[in-house]
Amino acid sequence: MVAQIDGHYIKTRPVRLWSRLLSYGLFEGRPLTTKGRWINPVVFAHFGLARRLPQLKAVEKPVFIVGAGRSGTTILGVLMSMHPKVGFLNEPKAMWHAAMGGGEDLIGSYDRGAARYRLRAEDATPPVARAMRRHYGSYLWATLTSRVVDKYPELIFRRPFVRAIFPDAKFLFIARSGWDTCGSIEQWSARLGGKIGGETHDWWGADGRKWQLLVDQIVPEHPDLAPYVAAMKGWSAQTQRAVVEWIVTMREGHALALAHPQSVLHVTYEEICAAPREWMYRIAQFCDLPQDETSLAYAEAKLSTVSAKPPFALEPCLEAPFADTMARLGYARTAA
Repeated sequence: MVAQIDGHYIKTRPVRLWSRLLSYGLFEGRPLTTKGRWINPVVFAHFGLARRLPQLKAVEKPVFIVGAGRSGTTILGVLMSMHPKVGFLNEPKAMWHAAMGGGEDLIGSYDRGAARYRLRAEDATPPVARAMRRHYGSYLWATLTSRVVDKYPELIFRRPFVRAIFPDAKFLFIARSGWDTCGSIEQWSARLGGKIGGETHDWWGADGRKWQLLVDQIVPEHPDLAPYVAAMKGWSAQTQRAVVEWIVTMREGHALALAHPQSVLHVTYEEICAAPREWMYRIAQFCDLPQDETSLAYAEAKLSTVSAKPPFALEPCLEAPFADTMARLGYARTAA
């Protein structure tokens, strides 16, 4: 399914095809585990041109969908893309990389140099901020939209950096049960991962690059996980790695939503699926978007209540942190 477009999407609001196809073709880039990476030089050349031009359109209140991958971030972006004012970018990490010039690529799709999970306000130097405003401005101009919705889960660790560039930014932190999220990550790697040129390319990037960065930089911040850093570096099981990523990401989002309720909205995948109209209405209000009946009806038709996946065995050192994080988010502490 190209650019997350299906027949229902086309039938509901065909005019939105232009925005999604342009987003996919010229602004998002093709990451490590996808086909069509031949287009990346064209995408980066396009970004270079955008940086040399004046800002083509003002960027107001961009919306960032953040959280753990496989938690409903993509479907939420697709639902929002139905709104006539919204241009939806699905993980435009190439765009951010072009603006930064390096240091932020956790996966290794565009750069294999040193990278940091956390980017802070001081990392938003004037050239970086100017580049991102011009990238977004050219995107809004080209897609005939007025509001950017950028789904980039790892930006949850980079809120100060993003806010330094876009002080009026809004963040949608989406959570999903740990059992479901981690099981879905394992399935994703089994389906899309593989060996390319002697390297393993999967959820964890090039030869586990993202995993090692996570364990080195984020896990030590959590007292109940930090003692196991050395052991974690040798872990290869997809679900156990996913549990660690889910714990630290959910804790980050939960803390941000409590500390910054005016700019960070905590939503859950299960609640959106159970009451799509109510939640999409609330999300539009939070993002200062006018209500759009077609968007609401599309969400109702697209989503339905989800069935929970069964638990699985956890590493003993993860049992208590996992249960604690599930409880913080309001989920049952069901154990395998």
